[in-house]
Amino acid sequence: MNANSPYDRLKAFGLPLLTPAVPIGTYVPFKLSGNMLYLSGQGPRQADGRLMTGKVGRDLGVAEAYEHARLTGLNLLGVAHKALGDLGRVAQVVKLFGMVNATPDFHDHPAVINGCSDLFAKVFGVPGQHARSAVGMGSLPGNISVEIEAIFEVIKEGP
Repeated sequence: MNANSPYDRLKAFGLPLLTPAVPIGTYVPFKLSGNMLYLSGQGPRQADGRLMTGKVGRDLGVAEAYEHARLTGLNLLGVAHKALGDLGRVAQVVKLFGMVNATPDFHDHPAVINGCSDLFAKVFGVPGQHARSAVGMGSLPGNISVEIEAIFEVIKEGP
């Protein structure tokens, strides 16, 4: 790891690299295809395994949901680390798809998913900037507040 690695940036912000959760269905947490890494949807799971739940616009406001999206981003980074062995192999974050468990009258989905987008910009710098969708859902598994999936371009290992 170099002096300005994603791990150094996480440490500088006082953010942990989380251990990935075990999938709750018939799927894998990531798929590496060529130089693209596809990460299955992750939710706001704390280090102790506790999931952050609630419907945004009723149980949670934008600021709290933003933090849940940031926590979800930390979980995505944990999966990426497991897949790659080194977050320094991330060439760029290509795309995020963010889902917000929201009331029908809630309209600020982008502000919520910014929690993850801002985290990736801090951890990866310019390569952390990405295309994105932020949409509202009537419900999410386990009543989690947000779910986010990601696509990364990666640097291949060795020759």
